[in-house]
Amino acid sequence: MIIYSSNALAFRESVDNNQITVQIEEAYIKGMGKKPNKGEVRAWNNSMQFMEKIIRNSKVADDCGILIEYNIPSTSKRIDFIIAGQDEQKNDNFVIVELKQWDAVEAMDREDIVRAFIGGRTRETPHPSYQAWSYKQYLSDMNEAVYSKDINGYSCAYLHNYRSVHPDPLQYDQYQNIICEAPLFLADDTSKLQNFLKKHVGQGKGVNLLYLIENGKIRPSKKLIDHIDGLFQGNSDFVLLDEQKVAYEAIMSLAKQTDIKRTIIVQGGPGTGKSVISMNALGGLLKNKLNVKFIAPNASFRTVMVETLTKRQAKNKTRTKMLFSGSSQFYKEPANMYDVLVVDEAHRLKGKGAYQYFGESQIEDIIKASKVNVFFIDDFQRIRPEDIGSIAEIKRLAALYNSEVHEYSLAAQFRCSGAEGFLNWVDDALQIRPTANFDGWDQNSFEFILMNTPNEVYHLIKIKNEQGYKARMLAGFAWNWTADKDGNHNGEIPDVNIEEHQFAMPWNARSISSTWAIDESGVDQIGCVHTSQGLEFDYVGVIIGNDLKFDSNKMELYSDYDEYKDRMGKKGLKFKNEELTKLVKNIYKILMSRGMKGCYVYCRDKELMSYLQSRSKIK
Repeated sequence: MIIYSSNALAFRESVDNNQITVQIEEAYIKGMGKKPNKGEVRAWNNSMQFMEKIIRNSKVADDCGILIEYNIPSTSKRIDFIIAGQDEQKNDNFVIVELKQWDAVEAMDREDIVRAFIGGRTRETPHPSYQAWSYKQYLSDMNEAVYSKDINGYSCAYLHNYRSVHPDPLQYDQYQNIICEAPLFLADDTSKLQNFLKKHVGQGKGVNLLYLIENGKIRPSKKLIDHIDGLFQGNSDFVLLDEQKVAYEAIMSLAKQTDIKRTIIVQGGPGTGKSVISMNALGGLLKNKLNVKFIAPNASFRTVMVETLTKRQAKNKTRTKMLFSGSSQFYKEPANMYDVLVVDEAHRLKGKGAYQYFGESQIEDIIKASKVNVFFIDDFQRIRPEDIGSIAEIKRLAALYNSEVHEYSLAAQFRCSGAEGFLNWVDDALQIRPTANFDGWDQNSFEFILMNTPNEVYHLIKIKNEQGYKARMLAGFAWNWTADKDGNHNGEIPDVNIEEHQFAMPWNARSISSTWAIDESGVDQIGCVHTSQGLEFDYVGVIIGNDLKFDSNKMELYSDYDEYKDRMGKKGLKFKNEELTKLVKNIYKILMSRGMKGCYVYCRDKELMSYLQSRSKIK
């Protein structure tokens, strides 16, 4: 959707007559059906004055096309400013200009991320050059008119209030690669920006290009398809086995027929290969030229999936990232905007009131916004009251939208060295559901050891890591997590403190929270369920804190509300111990099922330790 469109001459006249902000605001209300916030109006009033001077002094042709606040189809993102036209070689081009009113910024050690004052407080946000580049790359990869009509895209960032300092955090070495892709122009760089625009679009004839861009169908280009296909080729992490292949082919057959609204539910426990299938579905649907996006509520899971997919072609990581999304943005999307939405870890989808989510139900958002939706789910992996993802709820909302439901179940175990018995034992021992493996399993297929101290667990995990295995420490949320503002950005404070064993380790550092599972320093930090759910390791060491205990009189596990430190995880559950216990038991099941070769456990509650020892007789 285009909020404002004109040629360069009309744009200059509107600014000169002090009408540009009024015109943009009127167009915004008409197109979006709501008023812009005061901050947006201030930004237009300020930034358009600067852009008018740039356009006028660059002496680009009057018939260059101008787009302001272009809503990128199939996304919630809006591009600040686009100018289109021809260069001296008669090539059709467009330039995206990302506008910022910042006057200061802080560098970060995360790739292409900075901290800036936005919306009344300092926030982490993509580097302006990354934003500009990602929008250009999306149009080049997904807008059929752009790639089929040979319209060339360029991008840059313009911070008209920002004066460079020395050293300049916005231009640190870690940002140079993205600045090369999308040049950065600051307050003193007006002549450079003018020359940049003149070079690429100065000869005009750009109004028709705006029409082509606005009306281009959203479907993947051959270049993008080849790029993603190349990432899967030879990548052993995503090879489909047995019933995974059956489920994948069923999804492909149904999802390619977008003339009927469909909801596909794939149910499976830990280790059944849900993520292998979901990632292959993303690649397969792209190859069929469908407008598809991969959704995962957990940021750590998304990041590791991208890293795993691009491990042999790291330089293409940012391009691949654009196909992945969190689950909170779809409440504003029009009906059937996407051909297919693939949702992994669907049990973590949120309802009203969840942090930074402004809709009613993420399940409903996704079903409404797509012609075909695919949910990969495990009803026993809900871990917070706000997690509303369940098979029953998906079916209910699918019926509301007349979406045809298809269900598939995965049973074969590909994690834990095929020790399906171990996972069944965990379900039974943690009193999640009764199973046939109530008295143990074949320990030759999977190594499980209950240890007397957390120190022993950590020592064994360190050894496994040194031997070349992927090994990590995990714990339930039974210890407070010192805040970033209190000096705990890089895991400086050993919050997981077990005094009786002189044991203390930090939670995973916030600076690497999304990559903790694959970061080398991760072995010396403890991960929680939020940084490990959906992921796999060779070996895990799990500390069960005092949030889960055993009542030997009732022979029941129960959760201790005061010892469970996840405030959002126990919100509203102070007097609902049965529901709280169910969620906490799910958390420990998730942690104990992350290992493919072995799991080592320490229980802080002695009665729980004795109970688990009595339940884990070696066959």
